[in-house]
Amino acid sequence: MSVNDPVGDMLTRIRNAQMRGKSTVRTPGSKLRAWVLDVLQDEGYIRGYEKTQGDRGLPEIEISLKYYEGEPVIRELKRVSTPGRRVYVGSSDIPQVRQGLGVSIVSTSKGVMSDANARSQNVGGEVLCTVF
Repeated sequence: MSVNDPVGDMLTRIRNAQMRGKSTVRTPGSKLRAWVLDVLQDEGYIRGYEKTQGDRGLPEIEISLKYYEGEPVIRELKRVSTPGRRVYVGSSDIPQVRQGLGVSIVSTSKGVMSDANARSQNVGGEVLCTVF
């Protein structure tokens, strides 16, 4: 099955799994998805992830979701830049999520990183998604 927005698909799978209270969720594997998951793991929103092989030999990623007192740690997960509408910002214009309590994930020329890292390295790029 062809997916037009791989990152959006992964974020939707995470949201759906958390609504159902699942401990893990599987998504097709790609480098961009792994880089976004690295940022989510570094910021403490997921326990971690593991690259595996699917039924047909295609790469898959199994994401371990994180809960606190029975509630998902991720309260809000929004896709900002879509294939139809890309959102690019400079380093000074990177949006803050909930006055800095959340994280914007930015794809920069130096890799995929959180908004705080992008500001400290003075690089802008494409805002992939926001997490709170």
